[in-house]
Amino acid sequence: MKVLITGGYGFIGSHVADRFKKEGYDVFIIDNLSSGKKEHVAIKHKSYLLDVEDAKCEEIFRSNKFDVVIHMAAQVSVSASISNPRLDSQSNVSGLVNMLNLSKKYNVKKFIYASSAAVYGMKTVLPIREEEELIPISPYGISKWVGESYSQKWQQLYGLETLGFRFSNVYGPRQDAIGEGGVISIFMNRLLSEQSLIIHGDGKQTRDFIYVEDVADAIYRASYSDLTGIYNLSTNTECSVNELVETMGALKELAKTSHTEKRTGDIERSSLSNTKIQRDLDWSPMYTLQEGLQRTYTYFLTHKAEKETAAAVSEEPSLLRSRLKLFVPYGENVLAFALTAWLTLGQMYTEYGVIDVKLFYITIMGILYGNRQSILAVIMSIGLFIYQKLSDGREFISLLYDTDVFFQIAIYLFIGLVVGYAIERKNALILGQEQKNNELESKYDFLNGVYQEVREVKDELQLRILNSGDSYGKIYSITKELESLEPENVFTSTVNVVKTIMSVPSVSIYTVNRTGTYLRLVAQSSNSANQMEKSLKVSEHSYLTSVLTDGKMFVNKQLMEGTPLMCAPIYYKNEIAAVVAIDGLSFDKFSLYHQNLFKTTTDLVSSALSKAFAYIEATESQRYVEGTPIMRSEAFETVLATKKNAWEKNQTPYLLLKGNVFNINLVDIGNKISGMLRETDYTGLDSNHNIMILLSNTNREDAEHVLGRFAQKGITLSVVQEGI
Repeated sequence: MKVLITGGYGFIGSHVADRFKKEGYDVFIIDNLSSGKKEHVAIKHKSYLLDVEDAKCEEIFRSNKFDVVIHMAAQVSVSASISNPRLDSQSNVSGLVNMLNLSKKYNVKKFIYASSAAVYGMKTVLPIREEEELIPISPYGISKWVGESYSQKWQQLYGLETLGFRFSNVYGPRQDAIGEGGVISIFMNRLLSEQSLIIHGDGKQTRDFIYVEDVADAIYRASYSDLTGIYNLSTNTECSVNELVETMGALKELAKTSHTEKRTGDIERSSLSNTKIQRDLDWSPMYTLQEGLQRTYTYFLTHKAEKETAAAVSEEPSLLRSRLKLFVPYGENVLAFALTAWLTLGQMYTEYGVIDVKLFYITIMGILYGNRQSILAVIMSIGLFIYQKLSDGREFISLLYDTDVFFQIAIYLFIGLVVGYAIERKNALILGQEQKNNELESKYDFLNGVYQEVREVKDELQLRILNSGDSYGKIYSITKELESLEPENVFTSTVNVVKTIMSVPSVSIYTVNRTGTYLRLVAQSSNSANQMEKSLKVSEHSYLTSVLTDGKMFVNKQLMEGTPLMCAPIYYKNEIAAVVAIDGLSFDKFSLYHQNLFKTTTDLVSSALSKAFAYIEATESQRYVEGTPIMRSEAFETVLATKKNAWEKNQTPYLLLKGNVFNINLVDIGNKISGMLRETDYTGLDSNHNIMILLSNTNREDAEHVLGRFAQKGITLSVVQEGI
């Protein structure tokens, strides 16, 4: 099973990742690290450092085929949403829509997303129920409200199962001092630093604090449930800030507390009702506030000051390098000018006359550094030129009227500007090309990473198949044992396959009658032979009503007595033809993995049974005597052999009756008998064309009653074979 967690390096997302990994999922994370930290997630996982609105996300969905998507990525600061609502909507709305669209496109089974109590706005009646009117008072609350609307509409339009949780104030390890629940992390930091706790207002304002691991537990359990829609996730308990401070004081002695003015827009009281989630998911928070604060305090104590120390160590070298990089061109320019001045004032001559070293200096600076340094070189060269003239005894005023001086200065400017512009243009082209190359390299690295990941998964699966004889044996048993074109054989094989795969002692299969009111036992394991009823009335068993009505697998989570642990439907032509029930599963295997394994097994059985029924329909004229429900001898012998096999393997009882009649009309006798038999019984001819009746799941004790019913219709039968 694969789960994608957006914002998985964040406070809540990292705990969700830990929980899913603990339950055996392959964890994938998308996060742009705007607020999350990679060190939050120590488990083995696959990481993608992207924005959730990035188009590259499609490659991730295309390559991995996720079962569940948990969308936790969001901008979580109310104040930030007020100062920059555009950024808030980009992250909380555009990113959500992109994830919804990709989940729908790539057939994700469940999409769970994080909403917030901020959608309610100011409420006076507490606790707040999900049905309350939504009147958000901040852009953050509005974006969460819009996100809920999108998610619900995606379920209506496209059938994507979506589930939203409106969190109350979540707290716990790894939380930063931002967001709606940041008050506890702020207080923890100040408590450990022995600073005073600053309370806004009188401290009587209340909040509903929920521990982060309770949130992760609810999200995990909801991922394999049938829940959709919107639910509050809270403790249903009000706690004032003063009570919070008092509880924290029991962890460590408080330095002192101080009060400031109440913040504008602060809600006076807040608490969310969790009645709905308790009823529908059978969930309730495990941690009290005292227990949660103790665990949070331990975390903060262990990780105190790590971030500041790491930042201080890494900041100093990088700052020094950036300053050196800024001043190096100027330093080199000054050194080059000093060399130029020394050569110039040294009066270098050749046979061709004086060499103007300043032109070389300007050209070299322009080539090396572009406009800025070439213009600086021009200015210093002009100054050096004027200094030369003044040193030769010229008056400064006379230089202003000398056209040769202005011509020389113009040459310096021309060379500096031309060379500088040309180099700047070349550098701009190179920079643009480098940016394109970087983008292509980034895309290549991303696609190559996806490719390598797919190869790793493929290699790992191949290794598992090669090294796991048990898994290979299971696959072999399913593909081989169910390869039959006789429905009775498929039912018998199913018992053995389910017993092997699920490691359970009790397996039973019931067929559903035409009206869906009764179930008839057709196959069972030997361990359950004396336990299973031969016939079940659907209305008397709530789990059967649920399976036949909803068409979904039933799991006995309440461990109700007299009810199997799991029961799943078997389909033929989109209708339920039979149900498979198991019992006796050990407690350590009563897990989501084995539920999915059971579901997969019954799907395989449905496929095999469909082939068998299709074959029976196609060969009906060859199996039955024309115009009668009586099977020809060859077909009847095949069914009888299946019953004998079921008796030998699982001690499933049967009775074979022979009709003591001669020169009979098969149409008449067939019509008489068919109305007296169950859907699981058979009428046929033996090799001598005698009428034979095969009764499924019938003991010797029932024989007299059965023979009496047939005798009343003028049909004399005798028992010729039995499996009891």
